[in-house]
Amino acid sequence: MLLAAMAVIAGLVVLIWSADRFVDGAAATSARLGLSPLLIGMLVIGFGTSAPELTVSALAAAQGNPGLALGNAYGSNIANIGLILGLVAIVSPLAVSTSVIRRELPVLGVATLVSALMMLGGMIGRVEGAVLLVALMGFIGFSIFNSRRSTASGEVDSLATDTMTEIESHPMSLKASLTWTLIGLVLLIASSRLLVWGAVEIAQGLGVSDLIIGLTVVAVGTSLPELASSLSALRRNEHDLVVGNVVGSNLFNTLGVVGLAAVIAPVEVGTEVLLRDWSVMTVMTVLMAVFALGWPSRAGRITRFDGMVFLAMYIAYTTYMVSLVLT
Repeated sequence: MLLAAMAVIAGLVVLIWSADRFVDGAAATSARLGLSPLLIGMLVIGFGTSAPELTVSALAAAQGNPGLALGNAYGSNIANIGLILGLVAIVSPLAVSTSVIRRELPVLGVATLVSALMMLGGMIGRVEGAVLLVALMGFIGFSIFNSRRSTASGEVDSLATDTMTEIESHPMSLKASLTWTLIGLVLLIASSRLLVWGAVEIAQGLGVSDLIIGLTVVAVGTSLPELASSLSALRRNEHDLVVGNVVGSNLFNTLGVVGLAAVIAPVEVGTEVLLRDWSVMTVMTVLMAVFALGWPSRAGRITRFDGMVFLAMYIAYTTYMVSLVLT
């Protein structure tokens, strides 16, 4: 059990570090190859912040631990809203951009409902997983088209601007960027294998399902890149990016992480996932939309009170999950 716990800790540390190196290297490589900042921001950095969830869930599914894959995705969504958005909003109230309210939040809501319909049969199969991945690709394509149209009409695209700032802060030659991309990718896979092994060993040792370990320990660990990017946006006074980061990450998790895991191996879903974990995730998502729309404060803002509500919900959920492990 001690060795497994050390494997989880070491796996998380290397996973977070390698994800950061992979994103830096891939973004710099893409820039050197002439990709637009918008594409880099949407694809490379967007996928990069969800790389820990993607690699862990893919490996867990491939190794016959689908509960860990699903728990990691939904647990990360709960942690993103309850822990990350809650804590950051308590530190400083957050502005919510109109594009997030009009586009990303409704899409996230629809994706969350569709995932529930898929789970009603007790299984998310390969066909359902492929549908989720196609939906994600479609949304990314639409977002790129819409952003390019806005840029062509003279509007400044905040994602493209932020991406260029990020790339310029980590200047690299093509050789260096390719090297860091490869190193980051190899370490991402290796650390994910170590993390999955440790998590499964702990679950077996405690006599609980790998789903619970995925919803708690693994989910929080793989959500740390989102916390880092949110705090970085807060330091740069770009408060409107924080909510966008959380919504975007949850969308990637709901469609991309679950979809990829299901394509690799069908994911069996117990009724407790729908009644407990999906319900908590959905209530948090709806509340995020309600708060962003202006209740009980003014529209387009996540207040400190809202942050305290999210954090209280996360603490209550985590306390309940820990009680399942201890009993």
